[in-house]
Amino acid sequence: MKTIEIDDELYAFIASQTKHIGESACEILRRLLIDEPGIVTTVVTSGASIPAASAASAAPAQAETTPQPDAATPVKTTAKAKPAPAPVSTASAPAASGDDLLQRVNKDALSQFDKRVDQFLFILQQIYLQHPGDFAKVESIVGKNRKYFASSKEELLMSGSSTNPKAIPDSGFWVVTNNNTAKKLAMLSQVLQILGYDDKVVETVSETFDS
Repeated sequence: MKTIEIDDELYAFIASQTKHIGESACEILRRLLIDEPGIVTTVVTSGASIPAASAASAAPAQAETTPQPDAATPVKTTAKAKPAPAPVSTASAPAASGDDLLQRVNKDALSQFDKRVDQFLFILQQIYLQHPGDFAKVESIVGKNRKYFASSKEELLMSGSSTNPKAIPDSGFWVVTNNNTAKKLAMLSQVLQILGYDDKVVETVSETFDS
């Protein structure tokens, strides 16, 4: 009889394979390794000493055994932190303030012009300076048979007779001017509305021009 060393875990496994009271460790190992070899899948040696089958009997079983990873061993995984989403800006570009326009278009500013047509052109110039990128929208303002605004004098001359086009200073746009004050007021109101000004600004500019 020879002795081999096994650890406590293997000893407990062997003891759990007992089929009847009084069965020795040697008998259990013989049954597991020789009579029923398919039962054993892993053999780990070292640890406590118990009587067992000869090393010659154990060797073939070890050769046929495929080591399996310990299922109880935890596997560490490192989760990659997701980058925080960039803040999304919901603020839109600020529109030109009505206050800015009203500071420029007032009675004192208009008093420097003797002619109503020059006052009309001055107001259009100040509106353009507030909206140089959007001012082209005013070209959509048209009459029954002619255009009121264009980017060239020739375009207005071709759109109707007696249009008397005049350049809006510093803008690159032209406007017809052979209409009465009431029509000029209506045109100014349409321009302001198209460019997004509220009714209060439209009313104030109109009253300033008509005073």
